[in-house]
Amino acid sequence: MKTAVPCYYHLDVEVSPERVVQVSRILAAHLRYWDLENLVAPVCLGAELLLRAIDEHATDKHTSIEMWWNGQHLITAFGDDDPDLRPDLDLRSCLADIAAMSDGWGCCASDTGSKIIWFSQRARSGERVPLVPTAPEPALRTGLRVPRALRTAVLAAPAPAGDGALEGSR
Repeated sequence: MKTAVPCYYHLDVEVSPERVVQVSRILAAHLRYWDLENLVAPVCLGAELLLRAIDEHATDKHTSIEMWWNGQHLITAFGDDDPDLRPDLDLRSCLADIAAMSDGWGCCASDTGSKIIWFSQRARSGERVPLVPTAPEPALRTGLRVPRALRTAVLAAPAPAGDGALEGSR
């Protein structure tokens, strides 16, 4: 079986309404390059939701976007340095939508005082790494004889003569 290679991508963005769609196309291109076509729609939707919310509510529009693929999960993270942007107030509806469409999500603070909002998507089994067909084992070298030469009457034994209990119930 082919193993998945871990992948990483980082993008710094100055968020504006024009850049939201452009960033979405950039993320989609990287996902297609990583053979994660099935994750393009949810990741791009989550990215557009967060970027539009940051554009609407943040005073500092600088955002860093990172994607990690480990072979089973894709984690997409957005980091910003705006102390006035409150995830529990400003981004509440956006985070509810992301929670509904992702396998996992969260928000945490970094050492520098910035916030990181992340969400993960799991690649379903068989979608990322194609399986290589293998020969069935063990292989039989000799065929089994089928007892076709014997008649059916010979294979079936006659019913034993019983005490007549069944015949009495008829």
